[in-house]
Amino acid sequence: MAAVLAIDAGTTGVRTRAVFDDGRAAIASYREFTQHFPRPGWVEHDADEIWAAVAATLADVAARLDGEAIAAIGITNQRETVVAWDRATGSPAARAIVWQDRRTAAACEALADHLPLVRRTTGLVLDPYFSGTKARWLIDNADLPPAGRLAIGTIDSWLVAKLTAGAAFVTDPSNASRTMLFDIGTGRWSGEMCDLLGVPMGALAEVAPSSARYGTTSQVPGVPDGIPISGVAGDQQAALFGQLCTVPGMSKNTYGTGSFVLLNTGTTCPEPSEGMLTTVAWDLGDGSLTYALEGAIFVTGAAVQWLRDGLGIISASSDVGPLAESVPDSGGVHVVPAFTGLGSPWWDPWARGTIVGITRGTTRAHIARAVVDAMVHQTRDAVDAMTRASGVSISELRVDGGASAMDAMLQRQADELGVRVLRPSDQETTALGAAYLAGLAEGVWADTAELSSMWTLDAAFEPRADAHSNHAEWLRAVERSRNWAR
Repeated sequence: MAAVLAIDAGTTGVRTRAVFDDGRAAIASYREFTQHFPRPGWVEHDADEIWAAVAATLADVAARLDGEAIAAIGITNQRETVVAWDRATGSPAARAIVWQDRRTAAACEALADHLPLVRRTTGLVLDPYFSGTKARWLIDNADLPPAGRLAIGTIDSWLVAKLTAGAAFVTDPSNASRTMLFDIGTGRWSGEMCDLLGVPMGALAEVAPSSARYGTTSQVPGVPDGIPISGVAGDQQAALFGQLCTVPGMSKNTYGTGSFVLLNTGTTCPEPSEGMLTTVAWDLGDGSLTYALEGAIFVTGAAVQWLRDGLGIISASSDVGPLAESVPDSGGVHVVPAFTGLGSPWWDPWARGTIVGITRGTTRAHIARAVVDAMVHQTRDAVDAMTRASGVSISELRVDGGASAMDAMLQRQADELGVRVLRPSDQETTALGAAYLAGLAEGVWADTAELSSMWTLDAAFEPRADAHSNHAEWLRAVERSRNWAR
């Protein structure tokens, strides 16, 4: 029997989870870290605090294994967040710039003439969401170490470096493909894009398969030395793998801080398409990349946190579902949670959050219902754009993430999409994906066929023919939010 540890380094906290090859219940440990908002539109993290959360949760889980062997460690992470550090000292040079950060919106607009190159090479759009312009901002504004010692990477590469005591500086194609510096056709860093954004290629990590040995643990408190670190994937690609969407045409949506709809498109890289991202899903080390189309929604669960922490109308995130369902509908209220701009299919960094339709009869329950309904509407917007781009109509949507616990929301999702929505028994699919990738590399599981047999259904939601939709009203509300902060 073997345990595979998955580090899920998310946007608001870190969860380490032990996944067992015999199907036993997982062991998990969680710790939040601080969100910094130094200016409107800016979002930062302390990379040392992220590492402290990783070290603490790793040690906690390792202690609860009662000496059972750890076969491997996998990492999944918030994507696009950039940290710069000194490879000689292992110290970050500045706070990490988070994927939600909007400070480089003007820099992206200045590159508008290069959009065809960006789309063709990287599969992305020109938006401050992605890592490249953040990296350039750090180069221009932070006190960085000299060339040869400078490391600029996403959170996965930071954690690999910390876990190996600086011995490894490595990333995987799923994370590299979110930087706007990576050629998704060749599977290598793009010299042309690095030159365009002014990011030195020598400061970037080595790119290795998503399922491969990156190094071994060294000097991690509470964790034995020599444990292989053998799987890495960005959080949404890890969730796609954890949902066992390993066959082209399968799709999933994760309702997390944001929501991300991914469609497995196989080993052929799709052409750039309006409103959609083309991204690397994973590399299993078999000589080919698997690709995905992605619809990226920046704020879903974060809007629930805003109801809790910003407005104080709920005391715990879990309160939002019962409060939302205490009213039959939103009473004509729409909340467009464009707190950090709009992602797919709009790609408007200047959009801002909007509440429309308020009357004297509006209550906190109506606002909560509108926030939950926004998850449904934004997912439909992304799926509609994905269908137009690919010409493929999805037949089902596998779902996970914290908000997927809300049955009523998932029923409305099925109604809006007109397809079955399937929730697995184990909804921590991001961590599962990282564990599966690491376990495959170390022989814990033989292949994806063996893994697929482990997916089990918790609940299925069938679309209702007589369901009412107010999606047209939602689209009117979206238009009100657009281009607001320019």
